[in-house]
Amino acid sequence: MKRIKLSWLLLLLALSGLWLLADTLMPVPLTYFSFRTVLIQFTGVIAIGAMSVAMLLAIRPKWLEPHLHGLDKMYRLHKWLGITALVASAVHWWWVTGTKWMVGWGWLTRPVRTPRAEQNLGLIEQWLRGQRDTAEFLGEWAFYAVVALIALALIKRFPYHLFTKTHRWLSVIFAVLVYHSVVLMKAEYWSQPLGWVIGLLMLGGLWAAVMARSGRIGVHRRTNGRIESLTYYPELRVLETSLLMEPGWAGHAAGQFAFVTSDLREGAHPYTIASTWNPLDRRIIFITKALGDHTGRLHDQLKIGGLTTVEGPYGCFDFQDHRPRQIWIGAGIGITPFIARMKQLAQTPGTQQIDLFHPTADFEQAAIDKLTADAQAAHVKMHLLVDARDGRLDANRIRAAVPEWRSASIWFCGPPGLGQALRDDFIAHGFPEGQFHQEIFQMR
Repeated sequence: MKRIKLSWLLLLLALSGLWLLADTLMPVPLTYFSFRTVLIQFTGVIAIGAMSVAMLLAIRPKWLEPHLHGLDKMYRLHKWLGITALVASAVHWWWVTGTKWMVGWGWLTRPVRTPRAEQNLGLIEQWLRGQRDTAEFLGEWAFYAVVALIALALIKRFPYHLFTKTHRWLSVIFAVLVYHSVVLMKAEYWSQPLGWVIGLLMLGGLWAAVMARSGRIGVHRRTNGRIESLTYYPELRVLETSLLMEPGWAGHAAGQFAFVTSDLREGAHPYTIASTWNPLDRRIIFITKALGDHTGRLHDQLKIGGLTTVEGPYGCFDFQDHRPRQIWIGAGIGITPFIARMKQLAQTPGTQQIDLFHPTADFEQAAIDKLTADAQAAHVKMHLLVDARDGRLDANRIRAAVPEWRSASIWFCGPPGLGQALRDDFIAHGFPEGQFHQEIFQMR
């Protein structure tokens, strides 16, 4: 999380610094309207810059994953940048539209504009000036559309498949906002580093927009898989699906995830892979919990022999460190990456001592028996906590069960609230923040 915050802050500081090299927040003379002009330019730069980077992150650049600790963290940064662009756009909109309202109400008097001789303008600047009214009109309506689409993205109850379909329209709106920015950004910016950087970001964002609209995101990382077996655990509302992958799947590390498409109308959904990779049998397993409409229907819709498309792998939740101990916390369906790692350790034993905590609200003996067998084969000490019987898991219980917790690294996958509470508690007790690894498995 620290790296995400730092990346977000550095981007805003870089854009602000470049803008300050090109302009000033203290124009002379300093009046309401002169300050309004520079603030409109500044908020516009922040908004289009943040949105451009958000567009680039949306195409899932594989090379960036190690630097931001996984695609899950990249999507969190994407979300923050989207919100940043929305806030900056709202301020931008208010200074443009709110001022016009206040002039209309008689609260402000617009200064008389000094006409600029058209013959002193170059051909490009003359064309841009001729586009101003159109760019302002389109930019205003694009802002309203952005507000609506980002609001839908932030509403968790809005169905995932509708979210993915509506969210793609942001690529079209982004193109409109690029046009708006090119026309209305001060002409003198383009000859300075600010203009060069914003230009490159917008070009990159447009390329990402084309990739999104054409459905080509991750196209080179897609492989078909045929369903070999389906095991449903009704008490847990969990489905275990085994796929035989066709040639092309490059393999994966324990703890990684993939986007799976079993219904083209529904689109791709992210699931953690619950198996280690063996190129000789080419099988992978997904364990999915009924958490929504789509996952709730999977056990009825999927059929043995059916074809799915798997895109990936993604993620850096890979259990790689040099600590003598590891503490795993797999809450609910968050147990999935740990199952994959245990299967890997059963084949290739490690040297670390491992304690696995599995708090769950639901219980099914058959599933627990399989989990226990995996833990025994991997020489992992398992701590099972059923909420109704054992109460809630907290940091004190973990420290009591693992007295050597200071020498361990912690790997958490599960509800974000629980993860944050455990992280805060351990850090408050002197645990190094960098040794608390958490998968943020939220794609919106």
